[in-house]
Amino acid sequence: MTKSGLIERVAAGTPHISKKDTEIVVNTIFDSMTEALKLGERIEIRGFGSFQVKVREAREGRNPKTGAEVQIPAKRTPFFKVGKALRELVDAAPPAPGASPGDE
Repeated sequence: MTKSGLIERVAAGTPHISKKDTEIVVNTIFDSMTEALKLGERIEIRGFGSFQVKVREAREGRNPKTGAEVQIPAKRTPFFKVGKALRELVDAAPPAPGASPGDE
């Protein structure tokens, strides 16, 4: 599902709100979540999951082409942990058409 697909679904479920207003609401939610993560805050949506920022320490890596050692700087990266209710719903759903058991 894309962002525009999400806006379409929300608009279909709320016929009393215009599609343009629905787009503003969805964008506001995403902007608020982005801002919270930028500030290092944790976001928890019960039954869905939680978002937080994890710090990846600086480390040494290797250039796969040359094998030379490379310094990888520390960075902050968003992390999503799925909630129990969502995990159980996804697990109980039938597999997507064309998906093989190793596509996880």
